[in-house]
Amino acid sequence: MKEFVVSARKYRPESFESVVGQESITSTLQNAITSNHLAHAYLFCGPRGVGKTSCARIFAKTINCQNPTENGSPCNKCESCIGFNEGRSFNIHELDAASNNSIEDIRLLTEQVRIPPQVGSYSVYIIDEVHMLSKSAFNGFLKTLEEPPAHAIFILATTEKQKIIPTILSRCQIYDFNRMTVANIVEHLENISSTEGIKISEESLEVIAQKADGAMRDALSLYDQVVSSFGKEPAYTDIIANLNVLDYEYYFKLIDNFLECAIHKSLVMLNEILAKGFDIQSLIHGLGMHYRNLLISKDPISIKILNTTGKVKEKYLEQSGKCSQDFLYDGLNIIDSCDQQYRTSTDKRLLFEIAIMRLCQTSSSKKKN
Repeated sequence: MKEFVVSARKYRPESFESVVGQESITSTLQNAITSNHLAHAYLFCGPRGVGKTSCARIFAKTINCQNPTENGSPCNKCESCIGFNEGRSFNIHELDAASNNSIEDIRLLTEQVRIPPQVGSYSVYIIDEVHMLSKSAFNGFLKTLEEPPAHAIFILATTEKQKIIPTILSRCQIYDFNRMTVANIVEHLENISSTEGIKISEESLEVIAQKADGAMRDALSLYDQVVSSFGKEPAYTDIIANLNVLDYEYYFKLIDNFLECAIHKSLVMLNEILAKGFDIQSLIHGLGMHYRNLLISKDPISIKILNTTGKVKEKYLEQSGKCSQDFLYDGLNIIDSCDQQYRTSTDKRLLFEIAIMRLCQTSSSKKKN
């Protein structure tokens, strides 16, 4: 049986050009390499699963390539590149600070830093989750980080930059990685689906992208989960059930009910949603986001921050045209009030049902602004 390789590993970027959604950072790093303006310490920070460690590995591979291309990309033919591609490079050293965070671990690292590389020009030390280092480990690392040997380059990666002491920050070039947009994730998953022969709709990929919440690695894991569960032609209904995601059509139907002041239809729909196993707090959050998306869809200036694609975006534009701004503002206030009372309420379902009744009553403001 052929060994299965998860998509996050199989489609891990191997060049700066293949990194998704971080164009400004990858172009800056490429320019630094081609102009030979390399710092001795970098800090890559941002949410999980957006390419921090991948960019660190590509950077390490590129600066050690013996025959780089004209645009600064690795040749993939020299001894250094081949060693990197086969996972046996001695130029790259990775330390997980979450489990190796003591002063003893840092002492071992600083002793290792003194050894020059056997192949290539640089030894690159990638320290992941660097904010997990203990205070004594940070202090023990300072001197080495400030005056490392000429052959040593440090790349620190973290999801929580605010936890890193200022003396470390001042010694690094800092790169802030972006969250992945839904469009970035959907496009990447479409490319993978085409390569793998998977027939999956854009709406299905958008559900995966929304569920991943800006993390490409999470999106790839969810994608693998769906494909392994339903084969090469997963249906939209199967996907939302598997991922426990409420179909966005429910939110569009609820708004239509509110506009019609259809209280009873709205309450019946709420009962149908709860019968599927969704909790009320997630409904409050989801409905609030839907109102927010409708509001920003009403103006060409703000429409660009609507984090959705294709048919779903068209639906938001269509429905926002039916809603007045007063209707949307009143709805957001009612939902916010319901959210604030949720924790202390003794009857949470009744609280949300009352909120739905009030949302229906805002339909008197449904004339377009």
